[in-house]
Amino acid sequence: MSSHISNVRPKPDEVLVRIADYVGKTRISSKEAYETARYCLMDTLGCGLEALEYPACTKLLGPIVPGTVVPNGAKVPGTPFQLDPVQAAFNIGAMIRWLDFNDTWLAAEWGHPSDNLGGILATADWLSRNAVAAGRRPLVMRDVLTAMIKAHEIQGVLALENSFNRVGLDHVLLVKVASTAVVAQMLGCSSEETINAVSQAWVDGQSLRTYRHAPNTGSRKSWAAGDATSRAVRLALISKTGEMGYPSVLSAKTWGFYDVSFKGKKFKFQRDFGSYVMENVLFKISFPAEFHSQTAVECAMDIHAELKRVGRSADEIKKITIRTHEACIRIIDKKGPLNNPADRDHCVQYMVAVPILFGRLTAGDYEDAVAGDPRIDALRAKIACVEDKQFTKDYHDPSKRSIANALTVEFKDGKKLGEFVCEYPIGHKRRRKEGMPVLVEKFRTNLARRFPEKQRAAILALCLDAKRLESTPVHEFVDAFVI
Repeated sequence: MSSHISNVRPKPDEVLVRIADYVGKTRISSKEAYETARYCLMDTLGCGLEALEYPACTKLLGPIVPGTVVPNGAKVPGTPFQLDPVQAAFNIGAMIRWLDFNDTWLAAEWGHPSDNLGGILATADWLSRNAVAAGRRPLVMRDVLTAMIKAHEIQGVLALENSFNRVGLDHVLLVKVASTAVVAQMLGCSSEETINAVSQAWVDGQSLRTYRHAPNTGSRKSWAAGDATSRAVRLALISKTGEMGYPSVLSAKTWGFYDVSFKGKKFKFQRDFGSYVMENVLFKISFPAEFHSQTAVECAMDIHAELKRVGRSADEIKKITIRTHEACIRIIDKKGPLNNPADRDHCVQYMVAVPILFGRLTAGDYEDAVAGDPRIDALRAKIACVEDKQFTKDYHDPSKRSIANALTVEFKDGKKLGEFVCEYPIGHKRRRKEGMPVLVEKFRTNLARRFPEKQRAAILALCLDAKRLESTPVHEFVDAFVI
């Protein structure tokens, strides 16, 4: 005999309500969060501008139908495009993530919370232009910074205790959820409409991580976040029309997210939503490299300098051992052929070999022209990773959140260099005082890639003046980046 299935529509899952209440009711008061968000804004847009130098990225940009221009549409920084907010979000999101150089969050799940800026900036710009056209007040950049803080928080807090990669799902799922929530709030959705929108994000089929891992590593990982934040804008717009949601999307027996995609487990929460994630986010300042390798690259740069100092060459190296944390081994410890730039920037051996050989690691070093140098693969074959349990423990410790790596070089004659150890990369909160001036220089360099001197000086001056930036209408800010 079959059991009766209740068709009583339940109350919304608690997670949906918590997210909707946070974006709609929580006031952000942390000065540190707003200060960090301002630096994050600069760095994220700068990463997008650098990506515009790569045809593999720019071929994906622009309107879906060539030649389309949307009146009062959102503009794409560094380009001549003016698009609907959904496609603009894809453009901006793809630019931001293309070179794997924007911010990072590491916990049970990994990710890049500034990926959400694609949807946030596109929506804010579109809303502002239409407000001005209708004689209303536009959004200002403080609204954008607030949305960034909240998107960071939603994505990051969900990531603290819940590992989506363990069930084969990609972290851009969290970009879609976070962007949907904050964009719904920006659109003026009610609490019920926001809950409906977030439920739609969970209902969607979610991206598989296979495009980040051997043997399928490929360039989708560079536009997946753009796809996610773009989808978020679409779902928020749909929900704004009054389209129904799915209240037990997570908890419904058999058909909900927990049973279908999370092995029946409910989400765990380490803390309430506030501004913790933005305050503690990790910046990729010096190297466009997967974040678990950042400290290894810093060590490799030191090894390059030490080899020069003692008069030895990479040809004399017999073996390099990387003492590291478990996540590094699981994600970027690779042997064998590397097929494309996306493969190379997720291989710790490659990211260590290049700076040891050349004293640098740039986005261009992942391209075929550099990768074809036989010395890289020869050195890569000599590099092995071993887990240090303490490094893994410190990686998960909320009071530390280190990303430690230690490199030991052994020569063919049996001699060794002393171990090079780095626990916290320059983009870590513990190194903010050292890191932020370097971040500003990175932004200055990226502005120079796209704009003449007068224009880039005006942009930089605006971004460095917190009070003036926050009061600037969003469309005027974006117009500053138009070419």
